[in-house]
Amino acid sequence: MSSSPSSRPSVVVAELGPTNTGKTFRAIERMLEHDSGIIGLPLRLLAREVYDRVTAKVGEGRVALMTGEEKRIPPRPDYWICTVEAMPTDREVDFLAVDEIQLAAHRERGHVFTDRLLHARGRKETWFLGADTMRPMVQALIPHASTKRAMRLSQLRYAGRRSLKSLPPRSAVVAFSADRVYELAEALRRLRGGVAVVLGALSPRTRNAQVAMYQSGEVQYLVATDAIGMGLNLDLNHVAFATLSKYDGAEQRDLYPDELAQIAGRAGRHLNDGSFGALNTLPELPPRIVSAIETHRFPAVRSLVWRNSSLDFASPEALLDSLSRAPRDSAFVRVERADDFDALKGLSAVPAIRELTTDKASVELLWQVCQVPDFRKGLFGQHVALLRETFLQLTAGDGKLDPTWLGRQVSPLDDASGDIHTLMDRLAAIRIWTYISHRPGWLNDAEDWQERTRRIEDALGDALHERLVERFVQRAARRSARRFVRASTQPQAGASDNPFAKLGLLLTEVPGAEGALMTEEQFVQRVVDATHDAFEVDATGRISFEAQPLARLVRGRDRRSPQLALAEPEVWTGGARQRLERRLVALARDLVTEAMGGFPAESFTSASRSPATRAVAYQLAEGLGVISQGEAREQWRLLDEESRERLKTQGVHEGQRFLYVTQALSPQALERRAMLTALFQQAPCPQGIPQEPALNGSALAGRSARAFGYEVIGPVALRIDIVERLGEGLRNPQGAKQVQALMQQLRLEGGVRAQVLRALGGQPQGAASKKRRRRRGRKPSATAPDTSGVRGRETAGSGRLNDRP
Repeated sequence: MSSSPSSRPSVVVAELGPTNTGKTFRAIERMLEHDSGIIGLPLRLLAREVYDRVTAKVGEGRVALMTGEEKRIPPRPDYWICTVEAMPTDREVDFLAVDEIQLAAHRERGHVFTDRLLHARGRKETWFLGADTMRPMVQALIPHASTKRAMRLSQLRYAGRRSLKSLPPRSAVVAFSADRVYELAEALRRLRGGVAVVLGALSPRTRNAQVAMYQSGEVQYLVATDAIGMGLNLDLNHVAFATLSKYDGAEQRDLYPDELAQIAGRAGRHLNDGSFGALNTLPELPPRIVSAIETHRFPAVRSLVWRNSSLDFASPEALLDSLSRAPRDSAFVRVERADDFDALKGLSAVPAIRELTTDKASVELLWQVCQVPDFRKGLFGQHVALLRETFLQLTAGDGKLDPTWLGRQVSPLDDASGDIHTLMDRLAAIRIWTYISHRPGWLNDAEDWQERTRRIEDALGDALHERLVERFVQRAARRSARRFVRASTQPQAGASDNPFAKLGLLLTEVPGAEGALMTEEQFVQRVVDATHDAFEVDATGRISFEAQPLARLVRGRDRRSPQLALAEPEVWTGGARQRLERRLVALARDLVTEAMGGFPAESFTSASRSPATRAVAYQLAEGLGVISQGEAREQWRLLDEESRERLKTQGVHEGQRFLYVTQALSPQALERRAMLTALFQQAPCPQGIPQEPALNGSALAGRSARAFGYEVIGPVALRIDIVERLGEGLRNPQGAKQVQALMQQLRLEGGVRAQVLRALGGQPQGAASKKRRRRRGRKPSATAPDTSGVRGRETAGSGRLNDRP
């Protein structure tokens, strides 16, 4: 990501329009057409949703998730899904997008979005997504930007006032305080039997469990704050406002028409029309507001919130002055207030801190401490006191936070008892420590603290979800309150062979069985949070997690698109089943990527690539990273040098007989190839595949050798990595020893060995000595060579034959 708009040429696109126009979807698709990308989103809940969507397309191995409190970063990510504040501004990527850019006018967060609008750029392409009200500002600040008006995919109509009792199924009721949300949820529960709850203060896992419960149809109603207004994709038919005003951090005020439209626009997804209205406890919406919402026409944004980004760290006073600097352009309005600025102002007045902030490094550290968010939103003085102690510890001793002090802060929060309000208070508090644990250099044993705070947050989130279900979902409407016992790794005598036989048992807590009992939500969340290495996938496509069989891969439309079948889907509630399937779809995509040697086919098939590049990438994808030279020769010849080099940087190698991705011929990739091919052909792999480097041709029983990663040469099938190594050795003047060693390890009979070498373009070994022996009068052997092909199969797959080429 570039730090200035002029530092690199970049196409800038502004997709502006109302909700349900597919802006975010198109940005995701466009990002995946590039080799690398970052997308910044306004909420960590939305960031997690987009992360799930992207990983379902390309697998988790290529995607990083980064928010203030959650980081899932694989070793070599290509794509970064972030909150706008957490976007890694020092990382250069080809594509960059910022969603809901109209938040640049937000009184508290706006300055971050404004900074991204002014400075954040992808190397090749940048997209800004948001409301059409931003069009004048984008055109004024980025004259070269291509602005596009996105059209809503469905109609949005005013449905007047309704009582709670008359709300249609798939409705959301919107309020703007937690107490009012709970009051409405309780009323709906009595009337309709169950309701899901979504608030911005929920942890991601609590929110995901609640949304999955709604999306799967376990409940038909949702009560939420305006957290649903920022791009969360819900199957809503109707949105009803329970109030038309909210407290915005400074005052209680009426909602602006465009704010109402942002929330109302959640109704009607994709091509399905939606409606909005109010509860009958409110007056009718004014006709001018109704018309504005239905036609998506609102006053344009005329100024953006701004804060100086060129900060002076010479002293706390200099930093405060630079933060207070007024903008020079009339298009900007200086941010009125921000928690980090107020914290800096308060801490700068503390004598002990003034004595310590005498150089640039200490002032920078103070500013980092001031940026720790106050998730509790209680008495701000308490938060400042916490920041004061944090800074004093970071500037004393070894420059790390005292683990004993940390323990005293964190331990009281490790308590999942209490009511909904108590759990939400603890969740807000632990989020602060989760954030602090991810600050680089602040803690010894940072990973341990990250794990501990995450575990506490997860436990609180699970408990909160359980309390919400207990309070707002009638038992008859839902099964997920049950507990289940996970299958034992040592089956008991007489136990059912079904690995899910015990999952559905309704059980109570068993004393002393700590770890044996687990709620459905807890187990599902463990699966969702698990890394790729935590799953076991056997040669038949069966997927297990912690020795618990979960699902199996089944035939899809091609080898690259296997489908999923849960081992026993009726065991799970709808929401749990949906979340499991989403995680396992991402796992399946990772397995396909492994088979292709990590080749990012999506990045090379976009319309911006040349036809020859798209053709080569498509063939490599279809061939799971391997195609013959004959199939690729013409397209490879048509590639320009830049495209050819870009493919080579992704591991594409021009071999002797094949064009292949280097890692696609590794042992692990060949195992994945064999599994995917067998699934698609709906028949077991021929015996010996892929472990054996050489097979009798008859072992394939007429099936395609190349589909399994082999090449038929004469009466035998050689694994493609062996074919390429032999070909390279035969064409290398110094490769005779390599060829000889390979042939000895293959243990081919003499006649077959000669046929293989001849087919690969080499001289059969021993040919010259035979001629000399014949000139001495020796008769050739009357024994015909054994064309059965391969000997010594017990050793043929050993040694370095299984190493990558």
